[in-house]
Amino acid sequence: MATNSSPLSVSLLSSLLLILLAILSSGSLTISSHGFSIREATVAELQLAFKQNRLTSRKLVEFYLGEIQRLNPVLRGAIEVNPDALRLADKADIERKVKAPRSLHGLHGIPVLVKDNIATKDNKMNTTSGSFALLGSIVPRNAFVVTKLINAGAIILGKASLSEWANFRGLAPNGWCARSGQGKNPYVLSADPCGSSSGSAISVAANMAAVTLGTETDGSILCPSSYNSVVGIKPTVGLTSRDGVIPISPKQDTVGPICRTVADAVYVLDAIVGFDRNDAATREASKYIPHGGYKQFLKPYGLNKKRLGIVRNPFVVNGSVVTKVFEHHIQTMRQRGAVVVDNLKIANIDDILNFSASGELVTLLAEFKVSLNSYLKGLVASPVRSLADVIAFNNKFSKLEKIKEYGQILFEAAQVTEGIDSDVKEAYSNLAKLSRNGLEKLMREKKLDAVVTPRSNFATVLAIGGYPGINVPAGYDSNGVPFGICFGGLKGTEPNLIEIAYGFEQATKIRKPPSFKP
Repeated sequence: MATNSSPLSVSLLSSLLLILLAILSSGSLTISSHGFSIREATVAELQLAFKQNRLTSRKLVEFYLGEIQRLNPVLRGAIEVNPDALRLADKADIERKVKAPRSLHGLHGIPVLVKDNIATKDNKMNTTSGSFALLGSIVPRNAFVVTKLINAGAIILGKASLSEWANFRGLAPNGWCARSGQGKNPYVLSADPCGSSSGSAISVAANMAAVTLGTETDGSILCPSSYNSVVGIKPTVGLTSRDGVIPISPKQDTVGPICRTVADAVYVLDAIVGFDRNDAATREASKYIPHGGYKQFLKPYGLNKKRLGIVRNPFVVNGSVVTKVFEHHIQTMRQRGAVVVDNLKIANIDDILNFSASGELVTLLAEFKVSLNSYLKGLVASPVRSLADVIAFNNKFSKLEKIKEYGQILFEAAQVTEGIDSDVKEAYSNLAKLSRNGLEKLMREKKLDAVVTPRSNFATVLAIGGYPGINVPAGYDSNGVPFGICFGGLKGTEPNLIEIAYGFEQATKIRKPPSFKP
C-alpha cells in the first residue's frame, strides 16, 4: 500500500477487503478442480478426488498458495511458503500415476504447514520461532516429525506463524511475532487467536492449508484450536519426537496436529508418532502406540459406554453462553450412551493453575535456558548461539517490530537461572505430586475414560503431567468467537480420547467456515 495514502482511503480499502473476504468465504465463490470443491475438503475427500482423477496435488497446492496470497496479508497465519511446493506436488502426482508404494499413505500429496519452531532442512525455508534473531540460521536436519511427514508423502507447504518464541519471550499479545506481525482470528478479526500455535490454527481454519502441525508446552495447541474452531490433538509427551523443535521444556513440550476434523488430525498423528533415538522421551511413550495406529479408533458412536467426568470448578462459569452450550453438549453425550459423572473436583486445583504456587514457572524458566542453549549450539550456522545472545540481539534491535514495547521478561528471568538446581528439583517433585493426587487420582477412583471441560483452560492440568488432550469445536459465543470442548486423559489414552472426540464431533458437527467479521 502506498505510503501517501490518506487515513480515509486506508480505512476504506480495509473495509472493502474485509467485505471481500466475507464474500469469498461464504461459498459464493467455489474453487474447484473437475467439479471437486477443495475448500473445506477433508483428507479422505482429497484422497478420493486424487483416486478418481478429479484433483491433482499440483492443483491442490496451487489452491492453498492462492489462498495464502489472498488471505495472509490480513490473517498473518503463515510466515513463508516453500518455494519447492509445486515441484513436490508434481512429484507426488507422478508417484500416484506409477503407483509408487509411498502413494498409498493417507497423507500422500497432502500439503501441510508446520509451525515455525519446527526445523526444516532444505536451505530454502527458515526455522526462526518467529524471531529475526534466528533468520538465516541453518538447522542440522529436518525435525523428526517433518521427516515422518515427508516419508508419508506429505508436501511441506511452508511455515506457520506463531506467538514469537512459542509465547515464552515477554508480554506480546497472542499471535504476534516480529517476522509476520499480528495473527488474526479468521472468525472475528479483533478476537484473540490464542497462542502459541496461532498461525497453525488460523491457517487451517481459513483453508490456507489442508492440515497443520503445532506444538504445546501449556495450552499452545488446545487454546488456538478452541479459539479458531478447529481440532487440536495434544499428544502424551514423548509420543511425538521433539528433535529439531525449538524447545521450552523437555518435560512438557509435545508436537501435535491442528486440523479441521478429528479424522484429519488422526491421520497426521498416525504419521508423526514413533520412537526417535534423538529424543529419549519417545522410548517410554512409544509403548502407548497401538498396533494398527490410531485411525481404527475413529468410531461414529465412540461416546457409547464411555465414563466422562465433568469438572466444573473453576472451568464452568454459570450464566455464560459457553456454559449454556456446554450443558446442551452434556445432554448430547448422555444421549449417545456416555455415562456422565458430574460435579467432580480435582484436588489442589487452585495450586495447579497457579504457575508460581505449583512450581511450573520455576521448571519452565530453568529448562528453557538449558534446552535453548543446547539447541542453538547444535545449529550448523546461526547469528545467535545462546539465550544471552538472543537477549542481546533484542536489545540491539529494540525498535524492530515492537520488540522493546513487548519486552523479554521471560527471557531475562530464564537467563539468571542456574540449571536444574535443588529448587527446580523440588518444583518437579511438587508438580508430580499435584498430578498424582489430582487428575490421576480422580480418574482412577471414578474409573473415567476422560475429563471434559469447556474451552481450553484445562490445558495446564494436562501440561504439568505430560497428559494428552483433544479440542473439538463446540460453538460460538454471542460475538461469533469460537470455543471448543476439551477431552483430557492420562498418559497413553489417545485411543479413548479419539473415540470420544470423534463420537462428539459426529453427533454435533458444530464447525462452520470462518466469517471474517471485523
